[in-house]
This record gives sequence, C-alpha cells and structure tokens, in this order.
Amino acid sequence: MAKRFKRYDKRKDNTPQLRINERIRLPKIRLVGNNFEEISAVAGKKLEPGIVDTRDAKKWAEDMGLDLVEINPKADPPVCKIIDYQKFLYQKKKKEKELKAKTSKTVIKEIRFGPNTDEHDFEFKLRHAKKFLADGAKVKAYVFFKGRTIVFKDRGELLLLKFLQELEEFGAAESLPKMEGRRMIVMVSPKKKGK
Repeated sequence: MAKRFKRYDKRKDNTPQLRINERIRLPKIRLVGNNFEEISAVAGKKLEPGIVDTRDAKKWAEDMGLDLVEINPKADPPVCKIIDYQKFLYQKKKKEKELKAKTSKTVIKEIRFGPNTDEHDFEFKLRHAKKFLADGAKVKAYVFFKGRTIVFKDRGELLLLKFLQELEEFGAAESLPKMEGRRMIVMVSPKKKGK
C-alpha cells in the first residue's frame, strides 16, 4: 500500500515569526516600548524600561488585551514589548513594502550591431541608445559575429568605440569592449541627473 504524504502549503503557515506570549519561556526579559504609562496603570506601580519578571509582563499584557512580543531574542536578556501583535505585523509589512517600492530597478536595454553595420543604421541605433540613457536605463551594446564575420573583430571594436564616443555626454562606459563567445560587448551606464 502506498504511503500518503501530507501536502505542505506555505500560505497556511500561521506560526508566528517572533515568539509571543506563552512561547517566551525565560524567567527575565528586558521590557521596552513607549506605552509605559498604560503598563504602569495596569501593574499598579510606576514602571520604567528595564528588566522585569516574564510572568508579570505576560500578566500585564493579558490585562491590557495585548501581546508580549519578543523583539530581539539574541540580547541578554531578550528584549520584549507589550503591543498588539497583528498591528505590529501589519506595520512591519507596510514598511517593507515602502522600502521595496523605493529601491530602483535597473533596466538593461540591448542594442545589436553587425561588424558591417552601415552609417544610417548606426545613427538610428545611436538615437535609441541616447533615449534609453536619458530614461535612466543601462545600455548593453554588442557586435554579433555570425559565421565567417569573426575575422572582422577589429571592425567590431572600432564600431563600439565610436558608439561609446558618441554617447560620452549621456553615459559612461563600465569597461572597454570585450569578447564573450561570438559577441563583443560593452555596457554603458547613464549619467546621474544632477550632473
């Protein structure tokens, strides 16, 4: 008889990312946060950030209708806060999403030449490269050597050097043209907007 395997679904994994409430089993914790007035009111005494008994902190969190959340488990003793865990997760996700939106994605546009590209085609591709660099994208220009055209490596190199010279005011070459297989490649990065 065949064994049946239990399917694991990532979406249904509801285990907390941080230890909360009863999962915190150490005798002492360092309690921090900005809601010590409310915690003091529940505890019945004036409290300040510092080391407290874990059982007391759990009781205060329960009385307030909040969770005791372990923020930094590597500290000695671990750092905890009394907060609403779901709200904390929501704000954490929101911050991560904002940071992700702020990071810029580099776009690489490719321009292909042949070793025998004539002047009109060169000018046409040069205009496109200028537009790409003005939009903030990197340009990867390469000369593709097909069949016996591999003997014209010097033509390809001259073509790419001319291309780099024409794009000097729009972008800077990351390196000189180099061979990779049957291609001679050069990368051009856009110049910063402030310049």
